[in-house]
Amino acid sequence: MSSSNLQIESAVIIGGGIFGVSTAVQLARMGVAVTLINDGPLANGASGRSLAWLNSSRRRSIPYHRLRQAGMERYRSLSDRHRGPDWLRFDGGLTWDAADDGNEIADIYRYERNLGYEAVLLGGADVATCVPGVNGAAVTEPGAILNPNEGWVELPALIALLAEELRAKGGEIVTDAGPAEVQVRNGRARGAKTSDGRSFDADVTLVATGPAVPVMAAELGIQVDDATPVAVLVETHPVDHPLRAVLNTPRVAVRPTATGAFFLDSAWPEDEVRQQPDGSYQVEQWVIDGLIEEAKKVLDPVPALEVAAVHYGPKPIPGDGEPVFGEVTSLPGCYLAFSHSGATLGLIAGELLAEEMALGLRHELLEPFRPERFTR
Repeated sequence: MSSSNLQIESAVIIGGGIFGVSTAVQLARMGVAVTLINDGPLANGASGRSLAWLNSSRRRSIPYHRLRQAGMERYRSLSDRHRGPDWLRFDGGLTWDAADDGNEIADIYRYERNLGYEAVLLGGADVATCVPGVNGAAVTEPGAILNPNEGWVELPALIALLAEELRAKGGEIVTDAGPAEVQVRNGRARGAKTSDGRSFDADVTLVATGPAVPVMAAELGIQVDDATPVAVLVETHPVDHPLRAVLNTPRVAVRPTATGAFFLDSAWPEDEVRQQPDGSYQVEQWVIDGLIEEAKKVLDPVPALEVAAVHYGPKPIPGDGEPVFGEVTSLPGCYLAFSHSGATLGLIAGELLAEEMALGLRHELLEPFRPERFTR
């Protein structure tokens, strides 16, 4: 794209996760001078402890589904360019519900099919045959949905790749800068300043600090409703196992990794996390053991899983569950990126936000997700 189309010359990105780095690279490709600031090393927040399941499964609003579909397409293109890297896979996703009155599998299957989303309804015996590594006996009677188009990504590997390109295109990356805040002059965002007193001037500023976005927005008088929980992600040691698909089951989600390890998470451990006086997080050992045991129940053959690491931290979720993207109408030049589905939306959000920031436009695809919807 010709630099003559640009409405700005410079941009500051606050946040070194997938939204921040992806947007920064897109801006640099367009010829904008970019400075990216992070409080620690890149991918030290939610992007570094994400299940990173690429999907648009279950029941979502049509606009959100469209955005996630576009996000998955960008990953397909990325995979083709890099000839199927080991940190990005499309081996499908499998989900089933508990055997109770809340089981929605039949309705979800119909909903997905009506959207044109690739979905196959399987019984337990079929699962055991069609999805290697899954215990078909664990599937409840309404069955499981196989979404063959889904996958996963190792976000730290992707962020490192994008950061390399950003530097090659002249972008500046400032890490271990401590907390940063948006710099405001004459009613407009003009870059950022860090806790050590450094100032980084720019025409526009993006706040992409994961779970810290609502707090940073509030400091600027901007309301962003927040439903962020503290999540637990268990990482196992590598094992020799045939599972390649991502599993989303009633008591555990299981995602393979490039090393042969598994990532495990679920919603129920979030209620058991306790914050320590020093700000760190902790859960009792039975919670970690419980995730391991739940994973063994859904895997076949049953692996000897051992815990390699436990990752804690806030999982960004807006108050209404929908993404938050775009310029703040009450503070021109200030843009926000805050969403639960960071992995799936990482590339498409960076692409669309960069165009909005650099060209002064508003993408129709982002219209339902503007920050002003929270304004009372």
